[in-house]
Amino acid sequence: MNMKKTIGIIGGMGPLATADLFRKIVTMTDAKCDQEHPRVLIDSNTNIPDRTAAILTGGENPLPQLAASARTLERAGADVLMMPCNTAHYFYDGVCAATKLPVLHMLRLTAEEIDRRKIKTVGLLATDGTIQTGIYERLFGEHGVAVVKPDAAGQKQIMALIYDGVKAGNAAFDTTPVRAVLDAMLALGVEAFVLGCTELPIAFADYALPYPVVDPTAVLARAAIEFAGCKVKDA
Repeated sequence: MNMKKTIGIIGGMGPLATADLFRKIVTMTDAKCDQEHPRVLIDSNTNIPDRTAAILTGGENPLPQLAASARTLERAGADVLMMPCNTAHYFYDGVCAATKLPVLHMLRLTAEEIDRRKIKTVGLLATDGTIQTGIYERLFGEHGVAVVKPDAAGQKQIMALIYDGVKAGNAAFDTTPVRAVLDAMLALGVEAFVLGCTELPIAFADYALPYPVVDPTAVLARAAIEFAGCKVKDA
């Protein structure tokens, strides 16, 4: 009897980030045939309003659409849910209240991964919304990890990388200012950058940014594979 559990992805935040998580689940699974991969259900719900706008400027609340996706995936047969969007975790408790299923917490899993890797100082790269919530800093603080953030001008460059680069599909985005921000943060003692927006792993790959990173999307993919009862490839 096949005892694999089914993964449900509340996606669309954005579509490329959703595809990146699915691709990592596939490529990180140690499987010799199709049947050894986990079953994955994806709701790429692009009707979910922008999470940063909701948190910072009174934009439309994304929770109703997040909850609707959770219920859709539950009805479709998912056993566990996850959200490949860091900022959406501001609404995590509301999503949990909308479903009977467990919901993996990407940010908490990332903090645990940093602890395992014995990293003591991280550079946090994220949306304005995630930065303002302070959620990563609280979780890192529980593990005794120091957090360095970009200054105000640097944060604008990170937001441009996310929105004007990846979300806009701009292959010609100029990363020179971003590299200057990252170099300045390394000079402050950063050991690795937390890619605290799910567009950022795509940006670092597509724009060939050669920096040490912790990728929450990969951390989430590993947890999903393990939850499903499948094997994870050795790192």
